[in-house]
Amino acid sequence: MDEKLSQYFRRNDLSGYSFRERLLIRSADILFYSLIRSFGMTYRPELVGEENLNDVDLDAPAIVAAWHEHIFAGSYALRGRNLVVMVSQSFDGEYIARLVHRLDFGTVRGSSSRGGVTALVSLARAIDDGLSVLLTVDGPRGPANVAKGGICALAQKTGAPIIPVAVEASSFWRVGSWDRMRIPKPFARLRQICGKPIRVGPADDIKIKLAELQAALDELNQAGKSWRESLKSSH
Repeated sequence: MDEKLSQYFRRNDLSGYSFRERLLIRSADILFYSLIRSFGMTYRPELVGEENLNDVDLDAPAIVAAWHEHIFAGSYALRGRNLVVMVSQSFDGEYIARLVHRLDFGTVRGSSSRGGVTALVSLARAIDDGLSVLLTVDGPRGPANVAKGGICALAQKTGAPIIPVAVEASSFWRVGSWDRMRIPKPFARLRQICGKPIRVGPADDIKIKLAELQAALDELNQAGKSWRESLKSSH
């Protein structure tokens, strides 16, 4: 990977933080990586719609869209594809950025509530540099499972297709956060479902395209739920 692209995968210098803050950042990074990796090694993954996700691996970049509740399973399922993600500029964002780098994701810093415009510009630059990006389209604070328009504006600006993705687990725990994040239980089956690419042309109405994305993600969630319920009924 050349220097231009490696900047997205380089860890930040922590010298501006106190010793205690550096210790917290590094400890949280290692803890959460160990958790994802140890759980992930037991998962039994399968992929539906691979022909759609393969667009990510081609020379033309894509924008992968997912719900925030799937972030744990998705970070494992989509690891190693050199996707660029947007990470908060907050203190918590420091250990999250280090964690996702361990999973071979690149980062740009910002969020829709803090530094959002700069972050979208940085994501557009990453796409222009030939990298695909991953966005949780209802983050960072919700409401859950309601898509926000920034992704469609990004797709319109860059010409990159949006690929909706859902990651369903046969069994999982729920976290008491705004998104009620799912953590698949050890040895769960994972079904990664990839929808057809959505393209946003220069003359397209952002609101109409956002509704199309919302419907696509809702459909993938329902498909995942139906699959999970079919597993229960088969026993």
